[in-house]
Amino acid sequence: MYQEPITAQPVIETERFTLRPLRKSDAGLIAMYTADRRVAEGTRAIPHPLPPGATEGYVARAMADNRAEDVWAIDGSARGLAEVLGVVSLTRIEDDQSEVGFWVGAGFWNTGFASEAVNGIVSANPHRSRTLFAEVFQDNPGSARVLTNAGFAYLGDSESWSVARNARVPTWTYLRNMG
Repeated sequence: MYQEPITAQPVIETERFTLRPLRKSDAGLIAMYTADRRVAEGTRAIPHPLPPGATEGYVARAMADNRAEDVWAIDGSARGLAEVLGVVSLTRIEDDQSEVGFWVGAGFWNTGFASEAVNGIVSANPHRSRTLFAEVFQDNPGSARVLTNAGFAYLGDSESWSVARNARVPTWTYLRNMG
């Protein structure tokens, strides 16, 4: 099966921070934020408790040439904020479709950082996607607002497995046409 070579992830500037590819030095802050049960339970894939080496493995996968998803650190250091505030990601579903994922550290909730990061990814559209998808747990209306504020439209209800919750969790699915 032919797979296009991975191109370098662009650095994306927003008003309050820079979206940049992960680097090894990000592991400590990512581990600190994702060790918070509330952050882990808001995602599909972050376990709680966080096992040793999980964050380093995540960062290594995000930096690999054969990666399945592009992950950007939300880096506020140029403007006096933390070097990592959270992450935003794009996973290629098909050639012209990608899925957006995001989380921010609990100390940065209700600051607009997630909205700014998602809007930055949507505006840059680094995968040149025709369609973007996203999914949030139904008990997280704040993340749903992030998506609707970025122009995503509600598509339907579903459910996804949450590693931290060890359970299927009801979700809302969203779509954004980029054309």
